[in-house]
Amino acid sequence: MILVDAGPMVALVDRADQHHESCRAAMEGIEEPLATVLPALTEAMHLLSDVPNGQAALWALIEAAPVRLLDLGEDDMPRIRELMATYADREMDLADAALVHVAEREGVERIFTVDRTDFTVYRINGQDVFQLLP
Repeated sequence: MILVDAGPMVALVDRADQHHESCRAAMEGIEEPLATVLPALTEAMHLLSDVPNGQAALWALIEAAPVRLLDLGEDDMPRIRELMATYADREMDLADAALVHVAEREGVERIFTVDRTDFTVYRINGQDVFQLLP
């Protein structure tokens, strides 16, 4: 499984996005199942609110890819909060913390993200680095 951050979801929908071409090319080479978390999807929807038909196009992308929405429950919140505190110097947001936590929980090392600034620093279980796409 490959986790999907908000950035590629936005870039795939918005042709004016600077990462559109690299994300489109990466999508063509992905054969593994894709998954995300509700905070990342929410962030992408918000970022696409000013793009004409952007949110509708994101729904279509989620259905066509398909991108599985992984559950987050009450039991997940302490670790997400802990990650946000650990990476407070980076101002880790809820979406990133949820993705890192789900990577730990599900044993996933690959993430589709355009956020090289943060995901090169974040560690899975405090030690393993993410394999970044594109």
